[in-house]
Amino acid sequence: MSGARVTITVDDAAVRAQLERLLEQVQRPTDALREIGEVLQQSTQRRFATETAPDGSRWAPNSPVTLTRKTSRQILTEHGFLGDTIRYQLTADRQGVAVGSNRVYAAMQQFGGTKADHPHLWGDIPARQFLGVSAADRTTILDIFTDYLGSA
Repeated sequence: MSGARVTITVDDAAVRAQLERLLEQVQRPTDALREIGEVLQQSTQRRFATETAPDGSRWAPNSPVTLTRKTSRQILTEHGFLGDTIRYQLTADRQGVAVGSNRVYAAMQQFGGTKADHPHLWGDIPARQFLGVSAADRTTILDIFTDYLGSA
């Protein structure tokens, strides 16, 4: 039977219906994305308490200049204005989720900046990544998608 080809066609209404439900789930992931957004928002907010980046590294300490101007010794936290503004939203096409802050200085804190490029700064600001996906977040996201597709 070398080279022979066998084709089996399954015409089963229940199988077709389940495949259609699965395709519908894949095409409309908004429920899963909302759950992922909540998870990422919460894990990002926790980073302000642990003062760590998504990869687990510690944030650079506050400089002596910063310490003299702040009432709190906690990094990236004076009044909680940055950490308290972390939110998620679905992308316009509802096929993704974005997490961030509406604070104008959020990007400077995330990526850092130099006084040479930004003369209004007290000094150079090291990058202190608070946005991103940690290894634990990645595992949770995969679990959410597994549960989501399993419910189809």
